[in-house]
Amino acid sequence: MAPPTQHETRRSRREGGAVSRPLPTRRELRERGSADAHHGPAEQPAPAVYRRRRLVAGVLALVLVGGAALAVGGVVSGMTTEAPERTDAVAALIGDARADAPRATVLPAPAQSGQAAAAVEPDAARGEPAPADLCGDPAVSEALASGSDADVIAAAGGAEPFRVAVASGAAPCIDLHAAGRTWVVVNKLNALDPIDYWPEPQARAEGVERTSGGHMRADVAAALSQLVGAARAEGAGEIGVNSGFRSYDRQVSTYRSYVGQLGQRNADLTSARPGHSEHQTGLAVDIVACDAGCGTIERFGGMAQSEWVTANAHRFGFIVRYGDGDTAITGYEYEPWHLRFIGIDLATRYAEGGYRTLEDFFGLPAAPEYAG
Repeated sequence: MAPPTQHETRRSRREGGAVSRPLPTRRELRERGSADAHHGPAEQPAPAVYRRRRLVAGVLALVLVGGAALAVGGVVSGMTTEAPERTDAVAALIGDARADAPRATVLPAPAQSGQAAAAVEPDAARGEPAPADLCGDPAVSEALASGSDADVIAAAGGAEPFRVAVASGAAPCIDLHAAGRTWVVVNKLNALDPIDYWPEPQARAEGVERTSGGHMRADVAAALSQLVGAARAEGAGEIGVNSGFRSYDRQVSTYRSYVGQLGQRNADLTSARPGHSEHQTGLAVDIVACDAGCGTIERFGGMAQSEWVTANAHRFGFIVRYGDGDTAITGYEYEPWHLRFIGIDLATRYAEGGYRTLEDFFGLPAAPEYAG
């Protein structure tokens, strides 16, 4: 974001399944039987002589059918051993007959309820690391107390274990509001703590052109010098500083200036309210292209320097904080010039994981609007 004299802008489930017919009740079955009995006169019993004749005929029929079945079995057996090609023909006929027969319908098992339905695979089974108890690890506690932020991440086992623990809520000792930490997340929902934080020590990036004061945290200045040197050596062109650290009081005047010109709603898409600005942390820097004199931040997007920075900033600990199309999460429009330092370990994991916002990276809710 630019100071008041150089205002920056930003570009703007399937329902299915047959309904089963309910089975008839016993009463309905009885009523149906009674109705069927009245369809015609009841059949009269045959005389005894005819009943005896029918019995004898039935027995003879059973004998004949049994003998025929044995004969057919022998024929089929002979076909199996002597004429395989005939067996295929018989099998085809049998298959056709079976195809005409009604088939059983396999019904899906009813949905389960309770714990079994709610069970979720453990993270390890999905190939995801389980969150570590960072706050119970003495090494992490010691690094938090007297080490650097890089020491804390190393004690946690690296950038990904650190990120997973924080995003899962398993690391309450990692304060994302703490203004002095490189992992701080300041946005429209998260204010800095303390709100009037002033980073020390500060420095300017050596060997880097600037169009304003250009101060920032000393470690950020050193990293920016390396980034600019690499861009130059790799043929991307010159990069300069447009804006670095801005104090709480300076942000008060900057924000008021935007509100006066654009109205508060539009100003909130362009300028952070005091205590909610990344520039106040000393970890953010707006950059410009300086091939033949330094241009404006509005002209940075699409230039060779911008493309190089997007692909390589993580090598030096930076990310492009406000990406194209991420306004619904960050609350700000696209700013290809706004770099945010989070350290090489986290920035590398951020790039490798394909993350686009710090909110997603650390499992935080989107922050498109201020809470009040």
